[in-house]
Amino acid sequence: MEAAGRVGIAILGGLELWLGDRPQPVGHARRRAVLAVLAAEANRVVPVDSVIDRVWGERPPDKVRSALRVYLSHLRRALTPTGMTIARQESGYVLVADAHRVDLHLFRRLLAQSRDAREPRRALSLVGDALTLWRGEPLAELDTPWAQAVRERLRRERAAAEGERIDWALACGRHRQVLPELTTRADAEPLDERLAGQVMLALYRSGRQADALVRYQHTRQRLLGDLGVDPGPALQELHQRILTADPALVPTDGTAATVTARAPAVPRQLPAPPQWFTGRGEHLAALTAAADQRDTMLITAIGGTGGIGKTWLALAWAHRHLDRFPDGQLFVDLHGFSPDTQPMDPATALRGFLGALGVPADRFPHDPDAQAALYRSLVAGKRMLVVLDNAATAEQVVPLLPGTASCTVLVTSRHRLPGLIARHGARPLSLGMFTDAEAHALLVAALGADRVAADEHAVAELMALCGGFPLALGLITARIRYRLRPVDAVAELRTSVLDALDADDPTASLPSVVSWSLRRLTERQRTVFALLGIAPGPDTGLPAAACLTGLPVRETRAVLRGLADACLLDSHHGERYAMHDLVRAFATTYAHHSLTAPVRRAALERGVDFYRHTAHTADGFLNPHRAPIALDPLLTGTHPQPLPDHPAALAWMDTHHPHLLAAQQAAAGHHRHQAVWHLAWTLTAFHRRRGHRHAELAVWRAAVAAAAHLPAAARILAHRRLGSAHAVLGQHEQAMRHLHRALALAEDHHDATQQAHNHHALARAWERRGDSRRSLEHSRHARDLFQDLGQTVWEAVTLNAAGWFAALLGDYDTAREHCGQALALHDRHHDPNGKADVLDSLGYIDCHTGRHRQAVRRYRQALALYRALGNTSQYADTLDRLGHPYTALGDDERARAVWREAQELYRQHGREPDAERVRRHLDDLAG
Repeated sequence: MEAAGRVGIAILGGLELWLGDRPQPVGHARRRAVLAVLAAEANRVVPVDSVIDRVWGERPPDKVRSALRVYLSHLRRALTPTGMTIARQESGYVLVADAHRVDLHLFRRLLAQSRDAREPRRALSLVGDALTLWRGEPLAELDTPWAQAVRERLRRERAAAEGERIDWALACGRHRQVLPELTTRADAEPLDERLAGQVMLALYRSGRQADALVRYQHTRQRLLGDLGVDPGPALQELHQRILTADPALVPTDGTAATVTARAPAVPRQLPAPPQWFTGRGEHLAALTAAADQRDTMLITAIGGTGGIGKTWLALAWAHRHLDRFPDGQLFVDLHGFSPDTQPMDPATALRGFLGALGVPADRFPHDPDAQAALYRSLVAGKRMLVVLDNAATAEQVVPLLPGTASCTVLVTSRHRLPGLIARHGARPLSLGMFTDAEAHALLVAALGADRVAADEHAVAELMALCGGFPLALGLITARIRYRLRPVDAVAELRTSVLDALDADDPTASLPSVVSWSLRRLTERQRTVFALLGIAPGPDTGLPAAACLTGLPVRETRAVLRGLADACLLDSHHGERYAMHDLVRAFATTYAHHSLTAPVRRAALERGVDFYRHTAHTADGFLNPHRAPIALDPLLTGTHPQPLPDHPAALAWMDTHHPHLLAAQQAAAGHHRHQAVWHLAWTLTAFHRRRGHRHAELAVWRAAVAAAAHLPAAARILAHRRLGSAHAVLGQHEQAMRHLHRALALAEDHHDATQQAHNHHALARAWERRGDSRRSLEHSRHARDLFQDLGQTVWEAVTLNAAGWFAALLGDYDTAREHCGQALALHDRHHDPNGKADVLDSLGYIDCHTGRHRQAVRRYRQALALYRALGNTSQYADTLDRLGHPYTALGDDERARAVWREAQELYRQHGREPDAERVRRHLDDLAG
């Protein structure tokens, strides 16, 4: 604020609003505290929660938000004469005001101007004006943790400013005037080497060389006695210069006494560009586009897992655009994720930057905040590039950011640095794995096109095993260059991928690089990372992860987000998280080394139970007429996902089909026989609707093995389902062996229901062998058994089957009669899938008895039901059959459309013989 006629807010002067020469009332302490919090961040939005935390601390009163709104209303009225106002923006509030109207910001602006001044007297005047703004204890009425931290930071800023004032006074030849003050301050702070140096210089320039040397000895003895260290290099150098009476210590009228008066240094700190950099065209273009279009300082946060190529991208782009940065390039490795060092203190990086910018070590400000301010002053207005490589946190980066739009900053980190993005407007640029084309280009660049082409098959497999991971590709490429053939490298990767990607140099070892990322995680995050390595399936959703970890959903979400921010997980739509295959291989190994066997087993069992209990619910929607089975009680910590309806159930099964298959494998590995059998049972209806024929075979093979340890009913069903799965794939001998085994077991145990189901399955198996007569016999036998058992839904199913087989045998009247009875039963029991099956059969009967328009209506009714049920397998069959009445009616265009759709579905389901048959229909139509 100006000294007179001021309009503004005093923070350094004790929470006051000034209008004219007198402070204006703004109410009680809390209201003034709210004003101070907003003024400290003038023209920047402060979130509501942050305001409350800074004003009230850890224990805000009830209805604190209402109180805050009242305070803000009063403050707006009080601010009206000043031209300042408080606005609501996004999720917080902002004080809209010229920064110089708040004494804190004016103080910092004056200091920055002083550091930018080339003339010592001007700099001294500016520092003096800044210090006159201090008239009391900052934020004196506020005692929250935020206020305490701000006060401590401001204390350091004031101390740095006092030191700079003395420096400028000495540069102006005022050593005699400041000597009394300096001596008093140095006596009070005997370990402050900067103060000691200022006293020594003032004494020497006052003609008291001996006193200056004595002061050095006193300081040295105190440092040795209290801290056990010698004075630093700067103080030792000054002592030596005083000993030798260096003439340069005595300023003359022409002495350039400020650091900014030196010839500016042009740093060129970039390391060499990467030798085999390839690909990343979109990322390079994004960096260039951002540099072209920006109107503020450009900060790009390049994120990605270790070994993904972040530094390579930054250096490659920088070297291609050196002409944009004529004033120099600064580079520092912040060691955020290094094997043998802690993350670099930003103050250390700052000192390196100041030295590169031409500041002598003895001219470095003592206070870190002052060093950062000097750094910003030196690069202000310059077209410079600053590369901050391997950052650990946003806090490590912020002190190294320039303050003007002329500079460009590239930050690389294994952490996504959300704080840097939110608070400083950094643009995120995430790196993923190489595409196949990029991976191939890297191999060609490193090995040569001829060598890659000479072993094309091995190179393709090598690329697949590395999964586009740049570090893995680089390591394998280096080995091929010096000692391995591509085929040998592939053999190593197949045997043990992590061993093959290990190396003596930890920076080139994928296991080492991933392990460094774990060091920055909490213990809980490391545990969850390990558990995700053994989780069933290719990725993990939030509900499944909560069961796997045994944590509440809220805590699980926080841990998963932390792992995603650390670039160890990829976050997908719908809160799904996945690891790259190589990172997952490391996580699996880490789980076996860091977690006990009971912990791993308990977690995996919770994960398996999540999938099978949720799948059981889903199957209830897909197959509501199936006889229920009893489930084991849920394990503690397992919470199945609720599914409200049929569409949700089908969508869940589509998403989690790979996880259910993996869960069954995990259950088999832990000898959980009931879970293995039950997972196969829950998947059958889904597999049938979606055409997952090979998956159906696999799950029932596992279930048959597990059923050997279960009661007879489980064994019967397992053999029947496995036999049916073989039959669908045309493996007739295996099909008949298991189906007859199931029938024999059912007869031995006098289980009429299982006998009926087995006859129905045999009917379908004989159909696939082309024996419709035997199919009809088994269908009628099954119908009779279900009728005797009173199971009318299955009676309807087998009636329709009998009608279908009668139609295949040319007995259309009998077929229509059976199917009509089946349709009535399905309507009575509201079974849409069964009704669709019957309509499909009736369409076939109508088509083969010349009723083509009726056939089209039947088929289209069946298609509508199949579509609503998500039954794409039988939907494809009905489309296939619908083409025939269309052709009979001369509607070739519609026939062509339905056959093309059927052909595409067959191909999606892997039913190539069916797709080929439809292709012939299309060829005939074209001919």
